[in-house]
Amino acid sequence: MKSKRSAAVVLALTATVLAALAAVSVGSAAPKADYKVAFNTDTAGLNDKSFNHLGNLGRLKAQKDLGIETKVYVSASESDYLPNAVAAAQGGAQAVVMNGFLLADATNTAAKQFSNIKWAITDFPRVALADQPTNAYGLTFASEQSGFLVGYLAAEMAKAKIGPNGKLSGKMVLSAVGGKKIPSVDNWIAGYRAGAKAVDKRFKVLIDYSGDFTPATSSKCKELALKHISQGAQAVFQVAGGCGLGALQAAKQSKVWGIGVDADQAYLGSHILTSGVKRVDTAVFTFYKLAQAGKLGTGHDILFNLKNGGQDVGKISKKAPKALIAKMNAQKPKIISGKIKVPSTL
Repeated sequence: MKSKRSAAVVLALTATVLAALAAVSVGSAAPKADYKVAFNTDTAGLNDKSFNHLGNLGRLKAQKDLGIETKVYVSASESDYLPNAVAAAQGGAQAVVMNGFLLADATNTAAKQFSNIKWAITDFPRVALADQPTNAYGLTFASEQSGFLVGYLAAEMAKAKIGPNGKLSGKMVLSAVGGKKIPSVDNWIAGYRAGAKAVDKRFKVLIDYSGDFTPATSSKCKELALKHISQGAQAVFQVAGGCGLGALQAAKQSKVWGIGVDADQAYLGSHILTSGVKRVDTAVFTFYKLAQAGKLGTGHDILFNLKNGGQDVGKISKKAPKALIAKMNAQKPKIISGKIKVPSTL
């Protein structure tokens, strides 16, 4: 009888211990391996070969390298910005990138409504969000730095009268065709103009805005570029996303230099002198990585510039003399050190 009672006690104790261990196991479960993020585009389309395309590359890299689940929401119009943000939140996203300056209002509203989610907006500082939510982050770029470099090289090529298909006229005139007149466009152009004037103060930069970024409106950008070329522009810098492809077509048609933006657009042809490269892919990937690791902290800006590789110059035409490329490259350390202070506004 005693042995039976002892056995029963042992069994009871064993059951109690197992139950306790089970409870501990549930309470101290390992962190979830799955992490969901979302990427919301602006209206230029996912395959704009520019800003959205680059951001999407960052999403794909995060999906592959970080092993996270990702989803894209494409905005056909500005009225889609907020609904797409809400859909991303309700779809389980833990971190969301709103891709572009124009998504600021939607970012602010969504961040307030879904305070448990990390929200980032590219090309827009957090401090400029209406309510500055503590779960919002600005992925900002010192685009004026790359703008300075491409403007410097374009001016040197113009002075040397070296064109994509023979000699240029040598006129000290350059062109910049922007999409909308917003800070993330103007900082490119401000740097571009400063770079040209660093070569020679007599350079004039003609500036116009199409009011659009979508590829469907490329004829608007082409028209503006042709107007500038008729006034002597030796190079055309497009800062208008998909619309700007029309400006680069005008440069090709007129046998002057075209300069790409955001992505390296050398693939468009031999008329491309170089591109001002904005590493939106790096910014998007960095945000997702920090969010997944829980290292973002409270809302702030993450700046991408020449120093940390967030800004750069794309492939340079083989027709550019090495001596002129060297002169342009010599400006980089001066910009990084602050010896050259590049303006970010016009």
